[in-house]
Amino acid sequence: MKKLLALLLLSAPLAAQEVDSLFDRVERSSFQYFWEGAEPTSGLARERIHCDGHYPDNDQDIVTIGGSGFGLMALLAGLERGYITREQAVERFERIASFLEKADRFHGAWPHWLHPTGTVKPFGTKDDGGDLVESSFLAQGMLCVRQYFRQGSAREQALAERFDRLWRDIDFDWYRNGQNVLYWHWSPKYAWQMNFPVHGYNECLIMYVLAASSPTHPVAPEVYHQGWAEGGKIREPHLALGIPLQLHHQGDAPNGGPLFWAHYSWLGLDPRGLSDQYADYQQETHNQAEINYRWCVENPKKYKGYGQDNWGLTASYSVKGYAAHAPTLQDDLGVISPTAALSSFPYLPAEASRAMHHWSDKVYGPYGPYDAFSEHENWYPQRYLAIDQGPIVVMMENYRSGLIWRLFMSCPEVQEGLRKLGFTRRLSALKEEHQGSQP
Repeated sequence: MKKLLALLLLSAPLAAQEVDSLFDRVERSSFQYFWEGAEPTSGLARERIHCDGHYPDNDQDIVTIGGSGFGLMALLAGLERGYITREQAVERFERIASFLEKADRFHGAWPHWLHPTGTVKPFGTKDDGGDLVESSFLAQGMLCVRQYFRQGSAREQALAERFDRLWRDIDFDWYRNGQNVLYWHWSPKYAWQMNFPVHGYNECLIMYVLAASSPTHPVAPEVYHQGWAEGGKIREPHLALGIPLQLHHQGDAPNGGPLFWAHYSWLGLDPRGLSDQYADYQQETHNQAEINYRWCVENPKKYKGYGQDNWGLTASYSVKGYAAHAPTLQDDLGVISPTAALSSFPYLPAEASRAMHHWSDKVYGPYGPYDAFSEHENWYPQRYLAIDQGPIVVMMENYRSGLIWRLFMSCPEVQEGLRKLGFTRRLSALKEEHQGSQP
């Protein structure tokens, strides 16, 4: 561990010829959150890891479903990079499948959090049942695992079939609550009292794509067009910091909202060349990242440290609790979240690389960059969150090789679901799919 820490304590930019080495060390160390740092019983991702030892409510062993979905994809990236062996990966995925098969589910959907026993840990008073958004993040990862192993040995094919069954059991249609929209939550005790119909644009597009793609419990295209797209109201072309956005971002976010909206759904779903009647998603994701970057460079609130080599606003720990940091005067709290820049490598590689090289030893730890920091407040907590570490690994690998994008987009039911919803892909993007870009 000390050797790994020494590798990561980077107080000055490396020479150009060493860029590959640093990129790999950051990806490898962030991967370790899901390998060495996994909850041991399930093999899945812990909600959080605090290297400073201060866990809230003694929840250091709580399993996070959405973060675990990101972790499944991170494990595949680690396998492909040689960080672990194929035998190690298969053993871990078998343990994960066994846990998920027995864990609490609600019409096929897992809850937001699970105890290591597999029983639900309520995320809130009425949030003690199925969480369709978090389960969709998990399903995104499960489908990638299935595709990776589906033509392997007999043992690997059996593993792929187990993840396929788990995915097929999610009853997306139930979560319509009889309407043309998908609801985030359902509880056997509180039913639909959380009352959270999901409209776009935010991090939840993947849920609608998977719901349309389900071979067992699909939803009709009207659920997407009337629910997610709100009958077309989602389309709202406007300029943010002089950069065009095509969609209305939820919460009336004028500058694209927190940057995880350009990451969570796009870990498996490949935005390159992807369009529907509402947006060109290659442009939308890239532009959201560029707006985020430009805001930090312009730094209207004059925070110490912001600039071309120190940027990235998204949901993360904050100086006071947790916050969805975003490029607005209200939501920019002077906190940089490294996942925002690093997970944007496919969109802004030069800008992401500058930040990666600039950050000092206060930012890096045993599982990659810590979750958040503030130079302005001299605040450098040694803490991690699964939902922020996972996208770092996955999007760095997508930039590097396109691995996770290729796996997810190769799913026949995903291809059919996208077609059903009216998505198309430019031929040039299909060529890119087979040409990884090496940093």
